[in-house]
Formats: sequence, structure tokens, C-alpha cells
Amino acid sequence: MRTTRAKLLLMLAFLVVILVELRTVLAFFGVGIGPGGVIVLGIVSIGALFLWAFFPSTESGQSS
Repeated sequence: MRTTRAKLLLMLAFLVVILVELRTVLAFFGVGIGPGGVIVLGIVSIGALFLWAFFPSTESGQSS
């Protein structure tokens, strides 16, 4: 795991806030996105976050 569970929870909470506010910002610029689009974008981005967090890094952690 690349990060601690507490940091992962904080990143997840921050990502949810960004996804909620993204719809408001896009509406301000005249771009309409429905709730379904935000849900799909949220699922993809949360999935990417979990993939990044749970797959081990390619670095061995040891310097020679």
C-alpha cells in the first residue's frame, strides 16, 4: 500500500468535495453535466485512487 488508511480517507473526502463542486463550476461556465455524469466520473476517479493506493510501487525502496 502506497499510503496510510488515514491519508486515503482524507484523499477520498477531498475528491468527493471536488466532484460535487465540479458540477457547480461547470454550470457557471455554461457546461451542463447531469448527476449521472458526475456519478460516473466519481466512480472512475475513486477507482483510480484506490488502484494507485493499493498496488505496490515499482521502486524497491533500497538504494545501492
